[in-house]
Amino acid sequence: MVAWTPSSWREKPITQDVTYPDAADHARVVRKLKHLPPLVSTQEIDSLAEQMADVAAGKAFLLQGGDCAELFDYCSETPIEHKLSLILIMSLILLNGAHIPIVRIMRIAGQYAKPRSKPTEMVDMPDDNGQTVKKEVLSFRGDNVNGYDMTERAPDPDRLVAAYFHSAATLNYIRTLLSSGFADLHKPLEWSFSYVRNPELQKQFENVVENLQDRLEFMKVATGGAGGSERGGTRTVNIFTSHEALLLEYEEAFTRSSGFVGPSVSAPTSRPTTPGPSRSASIARGERSPASSGVLPPKRYYNTSAHFIWIGDRTRQLDGAHIEYFRGIANPIGVKVGPGMQPDELVRMLDILNPDRVPGKVTLISRYGAAKVDEYLPAHIDAVKATDHVVVWQCDPMHGNTKTSTADASLKTRHFSDVMHEITRAFEIHREKGTVLGGIHLELTGELNDEGYSVTECIGGSMELEDKDLSLNYRTHCDPRLNYEQSLDVAFQVSDYLAAAKKGRKPRDLFKAARQ
Repeated sequence: MVAWTPSSWREKPITQDVTYPDAADHARVVRKLKHLPPLVSTQEIDSLAEQMADVAAGKAFLLQGGDCAELFDYCSETPIEHKLSLILIMSLILLNGAHIPIVRIMRIAGQYAKPRSKPTEMVDMPDDNGQTVKKEVLSFRGDNVNGYDMTERAPDPDRLVAAYFHSAATLNYIRTLLSSGFADLHKPLEWSFSYVRNPELQKQFENVVENLQDRLEFMKVATGGAGGSERGGTRTVNIFTSHEALLLEYEEAFTRSSGFVGPSVSAPTSRPTTPGPSRSASIARGERSPASSGVLPPKRYYNTSAHFIWIGDRTRQLDGAHIEYFRGIANPIGVKVGPGMQPDELVRMLDILNPDRVPGKVTLISRYGAAKVDEYLPAHIDAVKATDHVVVWQCDPMHGNTKTSTADASLKTRHFSDVMHEITRAFEIHREKGTVLGGIHLELTGELNDEGYSVTECIGGSMELEDKDLSLNYRTHCDPRLNYEQSLDVAFQVSDYLAAAKKGRKPRDLFKAARQ
């Protein structure tokens, strides 16, 4: 195999690429990006890698969620606080049931690009006579490529720089909130739960908080008041960022060699001190450490635009540019695995992406759809079990369950019952196969309108939204997202499942529970 460099992907065929009108202008922007400081540190990335190894071993559970496609407008105080509080509440609910650490990764501070099935789309626009006609325009590819407005559809490379600064501002405010006690487990009722209007959810959360406060009081007595740990303790938590790495010029610009590159995302007192999984794996293979051998460790490259990045189902070609780029970075990485992935292809891909067999290095994000999970997941599990790869299995119950609204054909939606069906079947299939479903990957939002109401983009859940309700507060410019209440519905039901499984009871069918 040809030696890897941060730019070796340029010799491979690429899909979902963006063609800019002025190549010289684009090159100027890329040079600017390479000059800018990293967004995250290598220490943070190594800390996540260590925690992902725990997820792969069933010692932690992964919660990943956020917007389908961030907009620059989301870089604002209230939206960031709502998204962070939603992830914190969900992780607290899961922690209450699972009784194992929750690894929190947000789709935030960089999820500005989206793949498209077609480069153009037909839209209604007025002609010269004022009549509405169908016109072909470039598809909206995300705020870091072009604008949603019809006058902004031409790709603009300066949007890449804007994406960096919006990501930096978002990440900075998350760091500020976390270091200021926003995630303090002693005051979870401050995490914007008042926006949830369903009394049953309110009661369930009050029970979780009461449970938590009893445990915290016990910890305080047992530890003499100490509450810190390398994962943040009770005063703060680690929040990691992620996005789909579509635009490889941007990702290459933030690919930096090993060494300290920035402050910690969590409170300064929570910096990890244990070695990451790559070093642990080397020691397990009997290799001497750099300190004992007197030999400097080889240079490692990190993508410092986010802690975790993933390859989409449309860009995972084995001979393609995205696989080539991903095989050389030290970050934990994800790959979307859909019905089109053949079992032998999956194994070959793992061999390319993780030749050193680092546990938890690769997260397989399955996204089949409720109607297809039974058909495809078992064979994929069997293929990986036949190897020595230790992966994180994660269920994305969103992307395979997109449907068209029957009331308005211009709107896409997802049914909550489909989401829960795919999750519960993924849990059950993994249990039958003797493997572990290590996490869930959700498109969700804490976004509210001016009256404080959640978005209405998905059908069902405790709010009992129907197809006719979608237009009430439909706000996404891309795919439909679970709203505040629906996200908590998922968290409570998954928490109940994990609690039952931990106690040796047969977990209830989440699909049936979702329909009750």
